Amino acid sequence: MPAHSNRKKMGLVYLVSILSITLWGMSYLWTDQLLGKGVTVSYFIFIRILLAGVILLLFNIASGKSLKIKKKDLPKFLALALCEPFIYFIFESLGIRETGSPTISAMIIATIPIFSIGAGRLFFKEKITALNHVGIAISLGGIALVTLEQMNGATEGQAPNMLLGIVFLVIAVIAEVGHASITKSLSGNYDSPTIVMYQFLIGSIYLFPGFLYKGLEKFDATIYLSLDVWIPILCLALLCSSLAFSLWVSTIKSLGVAKSSVFSALIPVVAAVISASIGRDNMNLWQWAGVFISTIGVILSQHQPGKKRNAHQS
Repeated sequence: MPAHSNRKKMGLVYLVSILSITLWGMSYLWTDQLLGKGVTVSYFIFIRILLAGVILLLFNIASGKSLKIKKKDLPKFLALALCEPFIYFIFESLGIRETGSPTISAMIIATIPIFSIGAGRLFFKEKITALNHVGIAISLGGIALVTLEQMNGATEGQAPNMLLGIVFLVIAVIAEVGHASITKSLSGNYDSPTIVMYQFLIGSIYLFPGFLYKGLEKFDATIYLSLDVWIPILCLALLCSSLAFSLWVSTIKSLGVAKSSVFSALIPVVAAVISASIGRDNMNLWQWAGVFISTIGVILSQHQPGKKRNAHQS
């Protein structure tokens, strides 16, 4: 492939990646808005995932795409939906609720690349350089800085249970690493909308019992059916699920699990900027420093030494 065409293709991949993580950064605020209105996690996650799956089903049918999957790939699709949306979204939302801060939640989720490195070393014997280790230490330091500052400055009721929230978010991170690995294995045989469609339709089946048991437990039509609730749900379903996940599958396919995970480092930056701009989180200088230190650390933790260029190349 000509160098110009390759650069153009990679530029598009990076643009798509940035769009995805921007939408996910905004998702923390929409989720926090729903939790603030007392909407149960089991209610809005099920509605979000079911809507996203149906939207992609209609899109694939309208596009004339084949919806058949190979029998041998069915266990992968089942495992994919188990990792995300089932485990990931439940524990992510619980984490946001318990920490009481979309910014801190985004910071913990930003450790996905770090866990990806650990999984690569443990299961695939991938090489971890000294710079990667430094990056991991820097990133964890940045996360600790933001978290400790939030805990020190929180009054009772602002951070319901910070430690429990962090544990929930770490579980979500581990599920996301599994999701990315399975997605990569499927992306060679299926296009992005098809993978995400099955992921969400199967995921909605997993989530349905929780929706019936807990999601409708405190159902109040004046709240649950109001525009104030359905606008965030539609934004989450259309933008953060249907669109962002379809784009992200193409990113994983083009860049691989490790390189694509670098972009998740930008999620807390997006969440922090938006959250601070609307007055949701009041961040001090140390917390902003922690955001950027962590971002730099995650990027360094993913750095891979490049091959030396041929002396005859320009």
